Amino acid sequence: MADSYRPETAEQLRDLIAGAVAEKAPVEIVGNGTKRALGRPMGNLPRVELSSLQGVSLYEPGELVLSAGAGTAMTEIEALLEENNQRLAFEPLHMDVILGAEASAATLGGVISCNLAGPRRISAGAARDHILGVRGITGRGETFKSGGRVVKNVTGYDMSKLMTGAYGTLGAITELTVKVLPKPEKTRTVLIFGLSDGAGVKALAQAAGSSHETSGLAHLPAAAATRSDVTYVQQAGAPVTAIRLEGPGPSVEHRCAALRRELAEFGETEELHGKNSTALWREVRDAALLPKWEVLWRLSVTPSGAAKAVTDIGDALSDAAFMEVFYDWAGGLVWLALKEAEDAAHEAVRTAVDGAGGHATLIRADEDTRRRVPVFHPQPSALAALNRRVKEQLDPLGIFNPGRMVEGV
Repeated sequence: MADSYRPETAEQLRDLIAGAVAEKAPVEIVGNGTKRALGRPMGNLPRVELSSLQGVSLYEPGELVLSAGAGTAMTEIEALLEENNQRLAFEPLHMDVILGAEASAATLGGVISCNLAGPRRISAGAARDHILGVRGITGRGETFKSGGRVVKNVTGYDMSKLMTGAYGTLGAITELTVKVLPKPEKTRTVLIFGLSDGAGVKALAQAAGSSHETSGLAHLPAAAATRSDVTYVQQAGAPVTAIRLEGPGPSVEHRCAALRRELAEFGETEELHGKNSTALWREVRDAALLPKWEVLWRLSVTPSGAAKAVTDIGDALSDAAFMEVFYDWAGGLVWLALKEAEDAAHEAVRTAVDGAGGHATLIRADEDTRRRVPVFHPQPSALAALNRRVKEQLDPLGIFNPGRMVEGV
């Protein structure tokens, strides 16, 4: 097999994978390769690029559905939706800021394979919640189709859910059908200034539990706030707690005013309108508010334990000044940047996260560190065994992306 192969059709891909199965020869599955630095390094495997499997094959704005090849550029999809005043509601994370990849090269298949959802996940759900159907090739060299407008495959698995977040380890996606939604008429963001991490997360919890239908809940410590290009945030000189509201104009105005009254006990508030609000949440979405240090973690924790987990990590490090964070998903997601951290400080990070009832993913680190340190949080034995059984069913010879998520698998 060639070092790199780019099939032009799903049939060519099927034949290629069938050949790899016959030879028991593992391959690396990528779109355009913009997310190759996510996960464990896999060595010098033949690369199968899906970037030629592109193009929107179905788009019915009135039915809120879109089908496209896995290699279709996200810029193409987002531009098409913009023309029709629609969007992908899970707010897909763009990895160019984090990984230094070219933004225009990111593909729909890559976004779904890595389950990349942004701040709106708290209200709209994860990427997997917006997948209506998927087509692809299993590690047996067999075509599958599942969900939405196609018939569920005979394995009995919900392949749409399994492929989302599998990092290409279970199959090669050829086409996806996704749900799209109208863009809101108006967006505003309530800002609260000067809260500590703990108080900021409490304010977010109160906003999340209100009747005001929030769609973004983030807390930015002062250092993160100063990196924003939004003047109100950058020049605050203090931590900034941000709450987004979206919807029809009169509704947003009413909810925004009511929310500011309800949160007045936490301190001074301000309000961002459309352009500035959009800019701020793009920065939050893409983790653009942290220094581009060598190590970046994504911590998923219970919101009530988020601030303590960060404190515990700082206490365990030799120099807490080389650590910066900000909080998304009402505190349920913590972005953590570390400088000069041996082994990415993975023991300190995971001990703290375990105490907060969550898990930690190493998003950015050098290749040697990602080879030695578990990139994804170690799973309980029962869950790990279940995942192995699924892998054995769909890819029994370990053809797809071996070792990308777990060493030896």
